[in-house]
This record gives sequence, C-alpha cells and structure tokens, in this order.
Amino acid sequence: KLNVGVDTVQHGVEGLTYLLTESSKLMISETDFQDSIHVLGFSDELNKLLLQLYLDNRKEIRSILSELAPKLPSYQSLEWRLDVQLASRSLRQQIKPAVTIKLHLHQNEDQTAQVLQTDPSTLLHLIQQLEQALGEMKTNHCRRIVRNMK
Repeated sequence: KLNVGVDTVQHGVEGLTYLLTESSKLMISETDFQDSIHVLGFSDELNKLLLQLYLDNRKEIRSILSELAPKLPSYQSLEWRLDVQLASRSLRQQIKPAVTIKLHLHQNEDQTAQVLQTDPSTLLHLIQQLEQALGEMKTNHCRRIVRNMK
C-alpha cells in the first residue's frame, strides 16, 4: 500500500521507536523534543503529530522501560574470615594469608550467599579501585550523567 520497500518501513519504525524511548528516558521537555525533530526536516504538521505522540505516551513508555530494567540483587550483610597458613610439610616457615568473604544478597524475596576468597594484596587493590570509583562519582560530570538518567 505504501509503495516502499520493507527495509524502509522497518528503518522508519525502528527510528521512531528509538526517538520515543530515548526522549522518554531523558524526560525532555516539549521544546527540546521539537528542536530534536526539527532537524529531521519533516513538515510542521508531522512535527506536531510526533510531539503529540510523545506527550501522550511518555509516561507509559517510562513505566514499560522501568519494568524491563534488570532487577539487580541488593546487599544484605557480609561475613569475613582471615585464614593464615603458617607452615606445611615441605615449607616450615611460610605465611600464606587468605581472606574469605561471604556476601549475603537479597533479590525480590530470594536470599542468596556468594562466597569469595582472595589474598590481602588483591583485596587492597579492589578496595582502592572501589574508593577511586566512589571519588569519581563526586565529580560534576558524573553528577550530571546520574541526574539525566533519573
């Protein structure tokens, strides 16, 4: 009926879907949406229809996107133990430390436990990397990104 190829229709639908989902994720205003679609070179009537489509469906799109987001487990508690091997049959003077961590997680109504074991130097490196990541979250650039994600 449209006298166009299947690929053209498919790309049009995918483009429209992308436009609506990204606009809904960012909760952009009417003027920002109009500025975004004005660049595409559509007629004023089509731009008004796209704006109305966006305004009518953005809350529903956001709710669907939030349902599709993966539900990650959350921290509940942590147990740890330090084991040190002081000697063995072949080596009488050795110190071999190991840190065992039991991480209790909560997801939906399920509770799981993950057991991890590492040496202290690897654990110190992991702590430094996590502290660096937390420090980077305090930068203005990351704050802007997080604000736009909400």
